[in-house]
Amino acid sequence: MTLSAALDGRHTVMEQEAGEAAAAVGRMLEANRDAFAAIARRLHATAPTAVVTCARGSSDHAATYAKYLIETMTGTPTASAALSIASLYDVPSLVGNRLCLAISQSGQSPDLLAAVEQQRASGAFVVALVNASDTPLANLADIVIPLSAGVERSVAATKSFICSLAAIAALVAAWSQDAALTGALDTLPARLDDAFALDWSPAVAAYRDATNLFVLGRGYSLGAAQEAALKFKETSALHAECFSAAEVRHGPMAIVDKGFHVLALGGTDRAAVSVRDAVTEFRSRGATVLLADPAVGDLPAIAAHPTIEPMLMIQSFYRMASALALARGCNPDSPPHLNKVTETL
Repeated sequence: MTLSAALDGRHTVMEQEAGEAAAAVGRMLEANRDAFAAIARRLHATAPTAVVTCARGSSDHAATYAKYLIETMTGTPTASAALSIASLYDVPSLVGNRLCLAISQSGQSPDLLAAVEQQRASGAFVVALVNASDTPLANLADIVIPLSAGVERSVAATKSFICSLAAIAALVAAWSQDAALTGALDTLPARLDDAFALDWSPAVAAYRDATNLFVLGRGYSLGAAQEAALKFKETSALHAECFSAAEVRHGPMAIVDKGFHVLALGGTDRAAVSVRDAVTEFRSRGATVLLADPAVGDLPAIAAHPTIEPMLMIQSFYRMASALALARGCNPDSPPHLNKVTETL
C-alpha cells in the first residue's frame, strides 16, 4: 500500500512537487552542461585556495553537501560564510583567490546578497545556483546555474533542494574530472523516480505521535539529514535536530533513551559505518530507531554512487514527510508563520 493510499488517498502540493524532482534534475543537468564545463576550465586554470558557500535554510543544507563533496574530491577547504558578517557588521573580507558558491531558491535575501557582494569585492569567482530567474543574485554572479526546478507553490522546498544537490555534484564532477560521478549523474533522474516510489510508511507510524527526534547522518548524508530535520519541524511541527553520527556522541546522545525517536541515514560509504554503530547503541537503550540503508535498513534505500545516495534518500523522505504531516493534522504546503521567500537582513 502506498503512503497516500494509507491516508485515504490524500495528496499535497509538497508531494506533487517532490515527485517532479527527477524531471527537474534532468532538465537542469542538460541545460547547464556547457556552464559546468566552463566553471571547471576556470578552476583548472586558476585553482582556488578555498571555497566559501553563501546560503540559508535548505540551501545551506545543500552547502553542507558541497563541503563534503568538494573537500573529498578536490581537497579544497570549504566553509560556510556567516552572512551577518557582511549584512550586520559590514566587515570586508580579505582579498584572495576563492570560489564563492551562492545557493538560493529566490536569490533575493538581503543578507545573502551582502555576503556575495563582499566575496566578489575581495576577488572571489562567484557561481550562483538559483531557481528563480532575473534575480539580484544572478546579477552578482560570474556564472549562473539555473536550477530549472520550476515554480514551487509549497512553502516546503523539495525539488529545488534536490536540484541544488545535483548541480553541486555536476560542478564537482566536472572540476575533479571524475568519470564515476559523471556516470552516476547520467542515471540520477531515473533513480530519483525509483526512490520516490519506495515505501517509507513505517516512518509515518513510528513518528506520528513523536515529540522529539534526532536525525543522524555523516559525510555525504549529513546535508540530507539536516534537511530532513528541518522538514520535520516545518511540515509536522515535530521538534527534530540533526547530528553527525560522530558529533552525537559528544553530549547529545545522553538524552536518547526509551521512547526517544531517531531517523538515521546510512549508505554504502565508510561514513555509514558509524551511523549504523549509533543505531545499534540507541536501539539497545530502547529508542525507536529507523535506519534508511541500502543493505540493512528498516526503510528501503537504493545503492548507488555514495555521493548520489543522499539525494535518493531525501527524495524518499519527502514523500513520507508529506504523509506524516497529514497524519499529524498539519498542512505541509502552508506551515504556520512561514513564507516561501525569507528576506533576512
